[in-house]
Amino acid sequence: MAWRDVAVSRAGRFAIGVEEGSGRHYLAIPVSNRLVDYEERYAISVEDFERYGRDLDSALPFVEQCRARLMDHLLLEPPGADRGIPG
Repeated sequence: MAWRDVAVSRAGRFAIGVEEGSGRHYLAIPVSNRLVDYEERYAISVEDFERYGRDLDSALPFVEQCRARLMDHLLLEPPGADRGIPG
């Protein structure tokens, strides 16, 4: 899969982007486990992608839900056995 971040919020520690093969839109948050730092990517609608692109801060409530693992049903890739902690 080819992930392409379109906008990044350094303050909010997340990115929005498009998976180039499928055209799916995502929101990514950084996570870390004891071995590696990586990103978890959550599916978002085109409407949310456009809204977040216009105003990155509008994504913060969704970002917090992702960090609290309340949106796991939207994960684009299942977490591994040693799932990381949001950073």
